Formats: sequence, structure tokens, C-alpha cells
Amino acid sequence: MAPPEVYSLSQQTPVTCHAFNADRSQVAVSLNSNEVLIYARDGNDWKHIDTLTEHDKQVTSIDWAPKSNRIVTSAQDRNAYVWQQTPDAQTGHMVWKPTLVLLRINRAATYVRWSPNEDKFAVASGARAIAICSFDPEGDWWVSRLLKKPIRSTVLSIDWHPNNVLLAAGSADMKARVFSAYIKDVDKKPAASVWGEKLPFNTICGEYGSPSGGWVHDVAFSPSGDVLAFVSHDSTISIVYPGGPTIYTIKMSTLPLVTLTWTTEDSLIAAGHDCQPLVFAGNPSGWELVGSLDDPQANKSSGGARSGFGNASPVGRLNSAAFNTFRNAAERGISNVPGSPTTGSSTESELFTVHQNTITSVRPYEGVPGNVTKVSTSGVDGKLVVWDVNAVTPIGATGLAGKLGKVQLR
Repeated sequence: MAPPEVYSLSQQTPVTCHAFNADRSQVAVSLNSNEVLIYARDGNDWKHIDTLTEHDKQVTSIDWAPKSNRIVTSAQDRNAYVWQQTPDAQTGHMVWKPTLVLLRINRAATYVRWSPNEDKFAVASGARAIAICSFDPEGDWWVSRLLKKPIRSTVLSIDWHPNNVLLAAGSADMKARVFSAYIKDVDKKPAASVWGEKLPFNTICGEYGSPSGGWVHDVAFSPSGDVLAFVSHDSTISIVYPGGPTIYTIKMSTLPLVTLTWTTEDSLIAAGHDCQPLVFAGNPSGWELVGSLDDPQANKSSGGARSGFGNASPVGRLNSAAFNTFRNAAERGISNVPGSPTTGSSTESELFTVHQNTITSVRPYEGVPGNVTKVSTSGVDGKLVVWDVNAVTPIGATGLAGKLGKVQLR
């Protein structure tokens, strides 16, 4: 079983989001700031080569279009920018230039994704609206149309259907919805699907509630677009077959999942506050938790050392015992004061998983839609990790046995 590739992009700062370019030679990340850092692969590590600075507040989401090589970013400053490489007039070097996006929202932009054809993109927001943006060549900017009804709270995530028209959205009003984002001058008339036939803009093709009232963290269409999955803050993952309609809900007693991605038509990977990517598999007859891409028990037996790149401990003054004690107390609630309930050895203060804190994003890394062979994750611990989706540790070996709740059919 091949070990995961582990890269420490930051020792102390969370990785809010990440996106790779088409050939995976570069990656754009936000380290919990208003800047987007671009790294290039340098052997077995990543080298910082550029910084995108246009946002005034924290960047919330990044997406890198594989065909057009354009980057779109969103931030809490209520703005989005499309970045494209153009030659600098003075030096001739290729530099990233931003293009204005007219979002028309009065709250933070929370999530952004390019459409499959890369001729438009969607921006979720705290304004109870989703901006569908397309390019206006006359004004040389991106203009938007807003999906509003019946959204009642902040939209936390979005995902495009393969037909370039339908859009799934998860929001803090405890609903996952499927909208039509059809724009007459941009899109061709979509073919009929399990989600409907006539699809004018803002048509509601499906609305599904969180089983126990948790806000919906992430949504994702299957490779065919015929199945929808979403994860909620009530520690559930739901898989929707609209043709039935049938909804399979897996209730777990672990911490909530916050991000997911499909690998094949009958399997997906989800991750979140339990710091490890979990593998789920199923079909229209039922779904189950298969295992984890991480192997905490192997890490435990090896004394906490994991193989991979870039996972060396900090060097210099930041590696002092005093500094580590303060950092553990501030960030993880771990105290080394005698008599403290959290007192323990240095190995006890580290988790037996690759990620040492919440996984914020999981994205396809290698393969094609419907046959993804590797995925990448980033987290609050500042790590970027590449996993082999076939290296699955069964439930019993991960310590998840007994934690899996019941599967409900609704």
C-alpha cells in the first residue's frame, strides 16, 4: 500500500482552500489570509513562485480551470476575481492579471466553482444568493445573474452538473438544492435528465433537508450527474437518487464531515473534523462506509512517524519545548501543566492520523471523472496531502468500528 504524499505548506497557518492546475505542476492555496499563493512543484517539495493580491479580506475559495488556465477566487470582501496569465508590457514575463466580476451581493462570497465548459462560474454567498457569472466582452468584465428563491441563509457550497446547466447548492438553512443556472446566450438547450426537462433560470429541480437539522457543508454530483451527495453538520452523509426518489442517509457518531468528492459512480470520499478521508461505496440498493484512506493504527504502532514529503518538524527557535507547549495549549487545548487532564507525553499530543486538524477540502488529483485514482486534501494543520484512492484501510483496522451509525432509507 503506497503511503500518502505529505507536504507541509505551513507549520502554523491553516490552508483554507487549494486548487491544482491541469497537469498538477502548480497549486494555488490560501493560508487563511487575503492572498492567494501559487506554488510550483520542485522535486519532492513545493516552491512559492507567485502571489495574487487583490482581495481585501480572507479568501474563501479558489478554482483553477484546467482548459483555459484561468483562476477564479472569492473572498469575504464580497468580491470575486478571474485571473489570467498575460505578458507584462515592460518585462515580457507572464504575470497574473485580475478581471473584475460584478457580483451584486452585499455579504461575503463563500464558495466558487467553474462550470464544466468554463464559460461561466458560480459564486455562493452569505447574501442568501448564488451569482451565476458569464463574460461580457463589451464591458470586458464578468456579469452575474442571481439565484435567490427559496434560499433562506448563507450558501456554503456549490457543485456543477456535467451538463453545464444544473447547479447543486448546500446552505445553512439545512437544505441541499438543485437549481437550473441556464443562461440563454451562453448555454445550449440541455437534454432531459432525471432532474427534469424544461429548465429555465432559477428552476428548483430538487430540495432535500438535512436529516437532523444540520447545515449542509458540501454537495457533489456523481460523474454522471444522476446522483447527488451532501454532508451535514449533524454528522450525516446523504445520497440522493432523484428518479425514485430515494435518499440513503448514513448517520455517524464521529465528528461532522465538511467536504466530499466522487471517485467513481458508486464510490465517494468525504472528510472533515475527524482528520481522515473516509471512503463510502454503494448503489441504488444501499450505501455503506467502507473504510479510510488513512491508517491511524499503523501510525500508532510506528510511534507517530508517517512517511511522505515535507513532514519534517519545524526548525530553529520555533522548535523549542516552550514554544511547542504554548502552541499546543493555544491551538489544540493541550496543556503540559502537572495535574492537567490533558497532560501527556509529546507523542500523546499528536493525532495518529496524517492530518493533525480538520480537513477543509478534498479534491480530485489524478484520473478522469468517473475514474479518479488519487485525491488531494488540505487542512487546518497547514498540510497538503495526496492519497491513493485504492489504498483503503477497512473499518475495523481504522478504529471506526462501532462508531458507524445506522443507515436510514427515506
